[in-house]
Amino acid sequence: MSVVENVVLRLPEPLRSLALKHRELLKFALVGGTCFVIDTAIFIGLKTTVLSEKPVTAKIVATLVATIVSYVLNREWSFKTRGGRERHHEAALFFLVNGIGIGLNSLPLWVSRYLLDLQEPHLSRLGEEVADFVSAQIIGTLIAMAFRWYGYKKWVFPEADFRPRRVTRSYDRPTDEEPLGRP
Repeated sequence: MSVVENVVLRLPEPLRSLALKHRELLKFALVGGTCFVIDTAIFIGLKTTVLSEKPVTAKIVATLVATIVSYVLNREWSFKTRGGRERHHEAALFFLVNGIGIGLNSLPLWVSRYLLDLQEPHLSRLGEEVADFVSAQIIGTLIAMAFRWYGYKKWVFPEADFRPRRVTRSYDRPTDEEPLGRP
């Protein structure tokens, strides 16, 4: 049994039922959180070193790397039972949705930097860093996340329960291959 399933099984009943009902969204959020950390680390690393004069480029590179990790984790875990498309078509749609997501994720930073001019010398260095973080990592991520959730379910992985589940039982308990809450 996976760590997530062990945690869900230990939740009190009203919360457990809610978690089981929205397990796909919870998995999507965990993958998103992991990719957020990857994206943030790369963005800050690039923005404070080799791409200090090009923060939007740093954001695009960071988001692209996180997107590749996201594809593998979402396909193999979050949406593992969804499908309905050939693998190459699914991958193309995933990267198209994420290409739009990269634009949506970078747009608030571009607005902050170039329309609102929230950068030095109009702002202190600390103010610039805070504006960049809030616009790119908070606002941009939330906008792109909402779009990706919709896009994955609508276009990339459109059919629920499309891929067969491997069910193995040990002492009549769900395993990593069997979803919680289903017979």
